[in-house]
Amino acid sequence: MTLEPSGRLVPTATGHDLILTRTYRASAEDVWASVTEPERTARWFGPWRGEGAPGRTIEVQMVFEESDDWIPVRIDACEAPRRLAVSTQGESGSWSLELLVAESDGVTELRLIHHLTSREHLGETGPGWEYYLDMLTAARTGGPRPDFADYYPAQKAYFESLG
Repeated sequence: MTLEPSGRLVPTATGHDLILTRTYRASAEDVWASVTEPERTARWFGPWRGEGAPGRTIEVQMVFEESDDWIPVRIDACEAPRRLAVSTQGESGSWSLELLVAESDGVTELRLIHHLTSREHLGETGPGWEYYLDMLTAARTGGPRPDFADYYPAQKAYFESLG
């Protein structure tokens, strides 16, 4: 399987934004549920537990990774069904992410924005987000799950060349 990476890198005042987009023939509310309801996130990313509200910290389990640890994730903003901003700090550093949802004529665009302060791990991060967004698509459509080996290291050079 040959998968073309779709991520792009946009300079910001504090670094860069890695932006990846997917579109779905569905309502914004349905796509929002896919990225916020624990039983639905479990299908493509992993479940979460805790009280999901702005200013609160939940725990997320990334079940498609080598480790099945629960990771604390702070909800920085939640404006259903349009914007979710989260941040986390752990072994892989500090991460700040936004999911933006916009619907037009029955088609909803989901934009994942990873706010980066460094491009150091872009060759690993980019393929990872491509994989997870395609996992979301597979979960939404009932299609086969993608294989991470089709994303990494195949897309590493593309993401390292951005900027």
